Amino acid sequence: MTKPDQALWLDVLSYLRTKHPAICRQWFDDIEPLGLKSGVFRVRVDQDVRLSYLERVCAAQFTEALRAVSGALVYVRFIAEDEQEESSTPSVVTRPVTVGAAAISGGTIGGPKPEEGTSTSGRRPGGIRHEGILISPDYTFENFIVGPENRLAHAASQAICEKPGRVYNPFFVHGGVGLGKTHLLQALCLRLMAQNERPTIYYVSCDEFMTQFMEAVQAGAMSEFRHRFRDVDVLVIDDIHFLTKRDRTQEEFFHTFNSLYQSEKQIVLSSDAPPEDIPDLEDRLISRFQSGLVVQMNAPCFETRVQIVKQKGKIRGLDLSEDVACFIANRATQNIRELEGSVTKIQMLHVTDQRPIDLELAKQALEPDAGTLRPQVTMSGIVDAVCAHYSVKLTDLQSKRRQKSIVLPRQICMYLARRFTRFSLEEIGGHFGGRDHTTVMHAVKMIDLEREENAELARVLAALEDQVRAPSGSRRLAVVG
Repeated sequence: MTKPDQALWLDVLSYLRTKHPAICRQWFDDIEPLGLKSGVFRVRVDQDVRLSYLERVCAAQFTEALRAVSGALVYVRFIAEDEQEESSTPSVVTRPVTVGAAAISGGTIGGPKPEEGTSTSGRRPGGIRHEGILISPDYTFENFIVGPENRLAHAASQAICEKPGRVYNPFFVHGGVGLGKTHLLQALCLRLMAQNERPTIYYVSCDEFMTQFMEAVQAGAMSEFRHRFRDVDVLVIDDIHFLTKRDRTQEEFFHTFNSLYQSEKQIVLSSDAPPEDIPDLEDRLISRFQSGLVVQMNAPCFETRVQIVKQKGKIRGLDLSEDVACFIANRATQNIRELEGSVTKIQMLHVTDQRPIDLELAKQALEPDAGTLRPQVTMSGIVDAVCAHYSVKLTDLQSKRRQKSIVLPRQICMYLARRFTRFSLEEIGGHFGGRDHTTVMHAVKMIDLEREENAELARVLAALEDQVRAPSGSRRLAVVG
């Protein structure tokens, strides 16, 4: 590669770290630039999971950076370590919007294997291919911080990688939102994929399992559905508690579970609640879930949170001091996503102001209104703001009605109550028609996900948050415009 091309690549990385710091990772320095040819700048990536991350999450930003620093209409193309360089097809620059299953078969994620002699995105057959759930390069065992709250779950996951199907089968891990369950499941998948004899893995959300089941029933394709889920070595299902009240899907999963278990195939499940607390779950499924190892993951203690903050910073190439890490850990106590969000805010201010990351910068990033007295957020304030915006009544939110026009504001109320008040899940659920804690957890998770995907909802939420946090005398219960 020529020196101008090398200089161009360094400028691209510098641009990304300035304009898009949230996507940048320390391992970007391991990407090998191959040079510019025919309007395409090729870069080689050493791991399939990193390649998929770049294609799914970062392609548009890399191309933007390349065009900005070169001043030319050019593209970035990511290629696998052993891929030929001749192809000049640019990487896709739009991120897929599907959310669902990720099948891992001999190292392949996302449905059936490519046909012999073909490749996905110019990749060699058998490379990682994501069509739904994105396996994050960050979610490795090496990046998982072990504490007293998750030690057993971590040890069991590593043991399963050594002898899948023969120890801790099924493995059922449960805990609240944002406590590291998905990290652990993806770390397990990545470790299995890295082994010499890689098992066939199917990694899917419970919602996707239900969707595929209903589509198979409607299309008369149950044989194909059963082959997809039962002819695997390891089945990993996230958020299995969504099986609640789904009688036909529970029946099918019961038979899928039995088929895998009797064949000594590994089953790994995650949930927001233990088996016996999942409402309207059949007793025969509860007993099967409890027949293996059931492990709870709790909220991390202060010492664990400090180490998580430092690790999150390290992944992003940030060296966070002890006092900064302790400050973040003291503020963010609910879950790990809250810790990560704090690190992101600090990183953004660090890049924007070109200042070193110290305690003063951290306080400015996380407590911009530290000098003012913050008004207390009340449940009535949240309900009034949401009802005014969506033109609904509290009685509607507390009713059993399931129309979208009622479900969305009800979920938003639960989301805001969980975020800004100290009410428990049970108390929040009780306020909205006596709903159980799993309903509140589901609402929080759904709004969190939708906020990332839906810019209009994100705008509405931001306006509602400002309104409920405003002093009571200045609140306007008008429609958020």
